[in-house]
Amino acid sequence: MRDIKIITIDGPAGAGKSSIAREIAKRFGFTHLDSGAIYRTIGIACKKAGINLENEKEVLEVANKIKIELKDGKVFLNGNNVTEEIRTPEGGMLASKVAQFKEVREIVVKILRELAKGKKIVIDGRDAGTYIFPEADLKIYLTASPEERARRRYKELLEKGFNVSFNEILKEVIERDERDKNRKFAPLVIPDGAVIIDTTEKNLEEVLLKISELINFRN
Repeated sequence: MRDIKIITIDGPAGAGKSSIAREIAKRFGFTHLDSGAIYRTIGIACKKAGINLENEKEVLEVANKIKIELKDGKVFLNGNNVTEEIRTPEGGMLASKVAQFKEVREIVVKILRELAKGKKIVIDGRDAGTYIFPEADLKIYLTASPEERARRRYKELLEKGFNVSFNEILKEVIERDERDKNRKFAPLVIPDGAVIIDTTEKNLEEVLLKISELINFRN
């Protein structure tokens, strides 16, 4: 069996990609690359710049000027720690808007491929196994029902102190699914050869066990 160097974990918002990727990286000594964090950071930067997020040229100007760094699980925008700021509901919405543009995705892919050089990586996203690393050794596609994904997000935000409505969160999840699946460039699809795992009725440990078995089998 060949040594696994790249693991991709794709899927819709709220399927558990980031939590799973972080834990797999920790257990198997991989570097975790969070593609969503980069899109969220670009979105936040665009908001701070006061530009129109529907204007591709303006979004690209911001994306090309800023400096994004991932260090020890934290995200920095032009040297400032924005880890908490990008994890708000607004951060997710902004990420989805800037991610619709082809050239923005190309900028992010370039950053991620550079970060991956010489490392064993696990990356989560929506096009990690189809566009960013189509040559990945192991591809996972995590999914769950919209209601379950909204419930998880609702619980997470309540625990962080946000005053949110479950119905509003569910509406946002469904709208984001539509944007991600229907964008013209690198839409959310199941990568060829991916192992599909429905997490609706599974807890974190059950999903980790399944993926760990896949890694151990292929190594």
